[in-house]
Amino acid sequence: MKAIRGAFLDFLHDPFYRDEQEAIRYLPDGLLVMDGEKIADFGRFDELAEKYADVSTHHYANRLIMPGFVDTHVHYPQTEMIAAYGEQLLEWLEKYTFPTELKFQDKTYARSVADRFLNMLLMNGTTTAQVFTTTFPQSVDAFFEACSERNICMIAGLTGIDREGLAPAEYRDTADSFYANSKDLIERWHMKGRNKYAITPRFALGSTREQLDRCGQLKGEYPTAWVNTHMSENHKEIAQVAEAFPEASDYLNVYERAGIVGPKFTAGHAIHLSDDAFQRMSASKCSISFCPSSNLYLGSGLFMIHKAKSLETPVLVGLGTDMGAGDCFSILRVLNDAYKVAALQSQKLSVFKGLYLATLGGAKSLMLEDEIGSLDPGKYADLVVLDLSPTPALAFRAQNNPFGKDQTSEEHQCARMEHDAFGTMMLGDERSVEATYVSGQLLYRKTGTPVH
Repeated sequence: MKAIRGAFLDFLHDPFYRDEQEAIRYLPDGLLVMDGEKIADFGRFDELAEKYADVSTHHYANRLIMPGFVDTHVHYPQTEMIAAYGEQLLEWLEKYTFPTELKFQDKTYARSVADRFLNMLLMNGTTTAQVFTTTFPQSVDAFFEACSERNICMIAGLTGIDREGLAPAEYRDTADSFYANSKDLIERWHMKGRNKYAITPRFALGSTREQLDRCGQLKGEYPTAWVNTHMSENHKEIAQVAEAFPEASDYLNVYERAGIVGPKFTAGHAIHLSDDAFQRMSASKCSISFCPSSNLYLGSGLFMIHKAKSLETPVLVGLGTDMGAGDCFSILRVLNDAYKVAALQSQKLSVFKGLYLATLGGAKSLMLEDEIGSLDPGKYADLVVLDLSPTPALAFRAQNNPFGKDQTSEEHQCARMEHDAFGTMMLGDERSVEATYVSGQLLYRKTGTPVH
């Protein structure tokens, strides 16, 4: 048993629908006790200190401790091609993505990238992610092997694409090989340790009807598996999906007809949706991964966060870096772009709404809120320790916080934290991450190298 002391922030409710002060739980001086990989106790330091006086405690002074960040959409094989120049989605896939992902036929290479990728996530405070792999089963094995060594919660699966003309022949699979390989991988990895499997058609345009039907078959056989894909990202892509699936009423209906839309289904992007599509997604209790950095980088469009989080069509939403179309591994940088995407649509994304999406909101979107996303006892001890003034700009901004340190009431302490946390949301990156804990173990500290 061990403990950490400091200022803690997590969420009890969704601040998009509740008063923000009611939605947050902020303890200016708290104690979190870990027993093995789980949180054993959590509360105010002065209320718990005597009970745990003999427990080894690390004090993170002048830091903010939160549940680890959740990245609901990211591509580990694209780690080396981050920030590729000058193309939109379909051209970008052809020019950069498929040539890079072909390297993952080599399991040794795949494992080397998986290790690097996971270390980069930890450096950025991300402790859970939903991850795309490639069409090669060995790339999935390599990834889950690396995850198992870290006891980290990751969702991933074989990424299917079998339509001629959408990828090189040597990259494509078939409906039958996708089904057989996915079934084998599910049996080997799903719910083994903290590994979780996602049935993963890359995107509707990349799959034949036969492959999508096989996805539905797999979901029927393994109902606890996740489903992860892309949807309605780019106007050219959407038009080609309509041509490829004339029987479908829209992009979402392609997946509905395959029988894979429902809880644990995540649509990456979902930028260009009709009111009817939002309504159907809300009714089906599926989720959207909001990937603003990628959407801006590829010029895909602006996600309607206000529509997805409306009272009329509430949809579960998490944040995705979508690295490598996204140009970062940092959920903090994604929040910077999310704020701007909202502002371009005359909306405001507060720091509490943003950090909710990064933690409990992301967990709920993946149906993982019973395991991660907040600091409740019984959940996994996946934590990020944030330095709110790691750069000269943030330090100077914090120094001039309008809520001075001499104001010591909890109300003023919370207002001061809100001011500094918003600065971190807009100006933060991996330099803001002091430490990252996974399953109760310190796997990263700000020394430039992972602890693992």
